[in-house]
Amino acid sequence: MFSSTWNFLKRHKRKFIFAGAFVGGVYFLGKYAQKKIREMQENEASVYIAQARRQFHFESNQRTCNMTVLSMLPTLRESIIHHLNSENLTTLLKTKPANKLEIWEDLKIISFTRSVVAVYSTCMLVLLLRVQLNIIGGYLYLDNSVAKNVMTPLAPPDVQQQYLSSIQHLLGDGLSEMITAVKKAVQNTLGGVPLKQNMSLQDLEQHLNHIRAQVEEGGTQHRPLFCFMISDEENSLAAQACGLTANDVTTIKLLNETRDILESPDFGTVLKTCFNRGFNRFLDNMAEFFQPVSGAQGDTNTTPASLSHLSLPVAKIIPIVNGQIHSICSEIPSHFVQDLLLIDQVKEFAANVYETFSNPSELQKRSRTHRIVGRKKVWSQLGHPLPLNQVTFLLWRDTFIKYCSFT
Repeated sequence: MFSSTWNFLKRHKRKFIFAGAFVGGVYFLGKYAQKKIREMQENEASVYIAQARRQFHFESNQRTCNMTVLSMLPTLRESIIHHLNSENLTTLLKTKPANKLEIWEDLKIISFTRSVVAVYSTCMLVLLLRVQLNIIGGYLYLDNSVAKNVMTPLAPPDVQQQYLSSIQHLLGDGLSEMITAVKKAVQNTLGGVPLKQNMSLQDLEQHLNHIRAQVEEGGTQHRPLFCFMISDEENSLAAQACGLTANDVTTIKLLNETRDILESPDFGTVLKTCFNRGFNRFLDNMAEFFQPVSGAQGDTNTTPASLSHLSLPVAKIIPIVNGQIHSICSEIPSHFVQDLLLIDQVKEFAANVYETFSNPSELQKRSRTHRIVGRKKVWSQLGHPLPLNQVTFLLWRDTFIKYCSFT
């Protein structure tokens, strides 16, 4: 029996070899396929988790932006009131001075100037903080995920505070330059308008459009609007290079990247959208005071068409315009600020900035593009950074600490 079995195996030796090889190949191929499928599933799961973390991080960053805007609006409001103090003029008018007409003319210019400046500066504050916090947010995401094991973080806390303190330019020198430009435009547009002249809501809109055209188009001395948001002082980097620390170099890099964004056409488009929404909300607020006098019972026709025919003397419009700053720059969420924060273009632009700076593949590109050597612009506030509002900074920092613990 054994001999017959052996003879059978010898006769069919090749068949058994091929059959064994085939079965073994199928077995190992199946194992390999299972391994690859498991790896693909693990990769898909890791990608999904990474996207979920990234989305959580982004949404948390946007909430921080909103809270930071609201926390800084009182500072912005006080800065504007400090530069354009109309309260002194109103107090002086109560004493019935001899130059009453002259004081009213000054009050007219100051009132319109500070409301227009409030609209401009609030829009700029919303967008600038969106850009800065999404740049920092992108770097922090990389620090806490891709570059978690790297000894040197991309954005150390000292760099974050030094970089974010550059917002002080908008609240300081930038605001002063903006006030000068707007005041000149207001004087050119409204300087010759008599106090007793009636002005309708439509007339007010036309005057605002004339003021905006002079400010935004720059007139004869064109100055980009982003210069109000970030300093454009030029210095020789080579002359300062010997005194720069590693944190200074990183801060310069962040400022350079910020400036590149502010100079981009996309940013200009979004900024113009914010201006349009802001001035439309300002006119909506003003429309509440252009109401028809109560007449016959049941006369409640207050459509936009009817309001356009209503008018008030300029002298009565001045105090209304003068008080709009408290609605525009309110730390309590108002329709004005909410309108700006909910603009779709602002959300999309913020997402694009965050996407760019939280993408590992973009990190090396930016490192090559924004080299410190040979860069022409250095911001003067780097050497003496103004202190950022501590409450705002701690609020912003704690949000990301919570994210780090989540991850």
